[in-house]
Amino acid sequence: MSIIRLTKNTIFTSIYLLLVTCGFYACASMGSPSGGDYDVEPPRFIRSTPTPNSIEFKGNKIELQFDEFINIEKPSEKVIITPPQQKAPVIKAIGHKITVELKDTLIPNTTYTFDFTDAIVDNNEKNAIEGFSFAFSTGNIIDSLIVSGILLNAENLEPMPNVLVGLHANLADSAFTTFPFMRTSQTNDRGRFWIRNIAPGTYHIFALTDLNRDFKFDQPDEAIAFNDSLIIPSFEPAVRMDTIWKDTLTVDTLIEVQYTRFTPDDIKLFLFKEHFEPQYFSKSERINEKQFVLHFNSSKALPPYLHLLEDEPASDWYIQEFSPDKKSLTYWITDSLVYKRDTLKIEMNYCADDSLNNLISLVDTLQLVLRKKDSDKKEKPEFLGVTITPSGTMEVYDTLKFTFSEPLFTLNTQSIIFQQKIDTIWENRSFPLIQDSLNPRMYYVVNNWPYGQEYRVKVDSAVIYSIYNKWNDSINVRLKIPAEEEYGHLYVSITGIEGSGFGQLLDGSERIVKESGLYDGELIFEDIKAGKYYLRYIDDVNGNGKWDTGNYVKKQQPESVYYYSSAFEIRKFSEIEQQWNVKEFPIERQKPVEITKNKPAVKQPKRNEQPNENQKKSDATRGSFGSGTGIPAMSKMQ
Repeated sequence: MSIIRLTKNTIFTSIYLLLVTCGFYACASMGSPSGGDYDVEPPRFIRSTPTPNSIEFKGNKIELQFDEFINIEKPSEKVIITPPQQKAPVIKAIGHKITVELKDTLIPNTTYTFDFTDAIVDNNEKNAIEGFSFAFSTGNIIDSLIVSGILLNAENLEPMPNVLVGLHANLADSAFTTFPFMRTSQTNDRGRFWIRNIAPGTYHIFALTDLNRDFKFDQPDEAIAFNDSLIIPSFEPAVRMDTIWKDTLTVDTLIEVQYTRFTPDDIKLFLFKEHFEPQYFSKSERINEKQFVLHFNSSKALPPYLHLLEDEPASDWYIQEFSPDKKSLTYWITDSLVYKRDTLKIEMNYCADDSLNNLISLVDTLQLVLRKKDSDKKEKPEFLGVTITPSGTMEVYDTLKFTFSEPLFTLNTQSIIFQQKIDTIWENRSFPLIQDSLNPRMYYVVNNWPYGQEYRVKVDSAVIYSIYNKWNDSINVRLKIPAEEEYGHLYVSITGIEGSGFGQLLDGSERIVKESGLYDGELIFEDIKAGKYYLRYIDDVNGNGKWDTGNYVKKQQPESVYYYSSAFEIRKFSEIEQQWNVKEFPIERQKPVEITKNKPAVKQPKRNEQPNENQKKSDATRGSFGSGTGIPAMSKMQ
């Protein structure tokens, strides 16, 4: 019995130990990997063939080695090769290595630069090496000068990312439109650029949204920037102060670091698109029996002349209406004998641009087919539509607008009754109605509305008729103007600049809320609703009251724009007086961050929530099996 009991105990003990061991292994296998620490470091360059800044290079292949697995993103877009090559090289990332196979013949005695911008990223977290470049020379000298600066949108000072910036040693004005850049780079996500490996000399500098990738300005849709001054690259010894920290809060030592400063390093370029819209006829459409629309690409030389073929009426047979952008025209047919035709044949005389962008006269014949006739049978009479804006609350600066659904046969202004509430009595008032010059269906009341007053607009039914004999329904609209206490006022004295200009008060979306011309050095913004606003100033060189773009052929820069560096908090029944030197801060630091749209992207770790999930799973595992062990992910090579 003792032998049997001993054998049973031995077997039981072995099974127990086996179960415990399996439990620990189960714990290890059920726990998900923790993922390790977040990978926030970009790849690190180790070596290359040829070595960086090699001379007398004669090969056709380049290999770059890094400290971890890498990818290269959009090499055809992000990798900028200087001088440009006619045949694009083949650029690949394999494991820890990038290979560049050259397909074009290299120019003798020339420094070549491969500017990878932010294209090189690690394989897992996509951390990019910012501004990595590689250079070699086919001669016995490697050019090493650098120029740098920032590119901003000329109209709103937005930093402009991913735009080509280049140099021309050929100082002729035609070089920018005829020859590709000699040295190039591309702006980063902050609009900054560095053009490297430049030979000593004198250059013109340009920026270009190169739509056809030929490195020259040869399309009117390409945005450009140019500098009025010549660029002469140079360098000088310089000293900067660096800080050594004991910890995150305590400074240990300030030390002087000597370095080579390459200049100019503060170039400012302002990107703009020249005002050019080629004029051509786009399309025509007959939207219903009584209307047709003609669409053009721009508003130049409009309206066209129309001649109705096949028995044109003796009198005018249409009323013409421009769209808000003035590029399309709606024609309301006034003659019933015309609009009842299924097909209208019209000869149109208009202007369009030829291949040299010169306006020439053309003639087209249009056939406007009515696809679906309006129903002659209606269940109930359709009233003439009338829209009155604003309604309810009307600001003191608002314009009262009447919009009718169809052109009017006639408008008797006496049929529209305006009344003002005095105490409890409604008293009649008289305001002139002004018809819009481009839209015959629209009328305005322009008036300085007094604070805190109440008005109403009354129209009896069937007193206003359209050209198609529709009449209005009755109207009774009440309008209330806020009290003076609801508004604030802003007065800004401008210094640092001379000449005419105007200010624009902007909301958080950069929508223009109010404009003010410069009067005796001051911008006046009155009757502002409470809120947060931003201020932009335009140096209006030609005094036409709008921002004007530049022109390369005329060597005309776009008009300068300035931003007040912080927001204005306008409160009810308040006045703010502010002095503003528009050149107090560098132009690239003026625009408030809150309304800057082209902010650098914030890169989030890919495994942002993984530790929490692992912790939950680990806790659950401990509840069943006790303490477990996770499997750490591989970290970067050090």
